[in-house]
Amino acid sequence: MSDSNTRIAEIVNGNDVVLFMKGTALFPQCGFSSRAVAILDHLGVKYETVDVLQDMEIRQGIKSYSDWPTIPQLYVKGEFVGGSDIMMEMFEAGELQQFLSDQGIAAA
Repeated sequence: MSDSNTRIAEIVNGNDVVLFMKGTALFPQCGFSSRAVAILDHLGVKYETVDVLQDMEIRQGIKSYSDWPTIPQLYVKGEFVGGSDIMMEMFEAGELQQFLSDQGIAAA
């Protein structure tokens, strides 16, 4: 396992909910990251973010780690959930709320 994969694994497994994104929760740097943050904020769950623009190894490594080509990427309890579009589809169907509840993630 590469150094970046080890770092990513530590982040993913060390946080119940983590969003790898462009920018920060307070200042997203793309529309997809902004939408992902808005969904998580609306749900009121506690989450961590990783700004992939600050670390090129993480930016490239997260794509191979998940085998998913785009950012943002949401992980819950170590499990890859999806990107912005999947988050939106799940949210609109009520599936994201149910998934988080099933994982023991409560609104703050």
